[in-house]
Order: sequence, then C-alpha cells, then structure tokens
Amino acid sequence: MPVRIRKLIGTVLLLVLVCVWALLAMALAQSALTDINGWVAAIYYVVAGLGWVLPAMPLISWMARPDAPRKS
Repeated sequence: MPVRIRKLIGTVLLLVLVCVWALLAMALAQSALTDINGWVAAIYYVVAGLGWVLPAMPLISWMARPDAPRKS
C-alpha cells in the first residue's frame, strides 16, 4: 500500500480515535466522577487527556512506514 494511502487512512482513523476517546472520557467523568476528591479528578483528567496517545502510537508508526521497494 502506498504511503499516501496509509497516511490518508491513518489520519481518518486518528480523528475517529480522538473523537471517540474524548466522548468516552467525558461520559465517564460525568457519570462516575461527579462526587469525588478534586485531586483524584485532576489525575483522571491528566490520564484521560494523554491516554489516547498509547493506542495512536502503533497507528502512527504504521503510517510512517516506508513503501516496499518496487520489483523491476
């Protein structure tokens, strides 16, 4: 698969990942974290805010992989 197609697919998947992650993090924060300590809430928001990076790393490395050499 050419790198341009991989980058297009990866960009769309990253946008979907970030949107779904944000919606799930907001839903959890509104349902389970309404009556908790402020420090625990702050830790949750830091973890939830940076947590999407772990699933995105393999996708980004797949997008950046060079094309296979062409056979002549």
